[in-house]
Amino acid sequence: MTHYFEILGKFDTESDCHKLLYAPHPLPLKYREGRLYKIEFEGDAEALTAFVQRVLIDSISQEARIGGHPAFEKAAFVLEYGMKGAALDLEKEMILNYYRSMPNPGFELKKLTLRTRIYVFGEGAEPAQFVRDIVNPAIHTHEVLKAA
Repeated sequence: MTHYFEILGKFDTESDCHKLLYAPHPLPLKYREGRLYKIEFEGDAEALTAFVQRVLIDSISQEARIGGHPAFEKAAFVLEYGMKGAALDLEKEMILNYYRSMPNPGFELKKLTLRTRIYVFGEGAEPAQFVRDIVNPAIHTHEVLKAA
């Protein structure tokens, strides 16, 4: 079975895209960011959800959306990227180490994939500059999604 959990900041708001780019963008674009965890597992789905809530979410400042659909439909596009399989992903390794240390998690974690989602908002937004400035092709895989 596969479950998706997207972790978003409860208090985050749309921010200026110039923070993400090396060169100024001619349009006044905004963005929001989320972290997507794709978890392939066997066993108790409720135990998995409890694990995610305990380990991956700060209940005061974050919320989780379950499912793989983009969280913000009004985004012009979503840039989703993550580490290539052979690249060292320290966050992933720490999550897996924590999981392995649990005496009886109630589920068997088969595969964990972490991705960052950047939602870009604004009329005329195009992904090319964002892909060029954010994605490092040596270590990242990426895809561009339509939000709606």
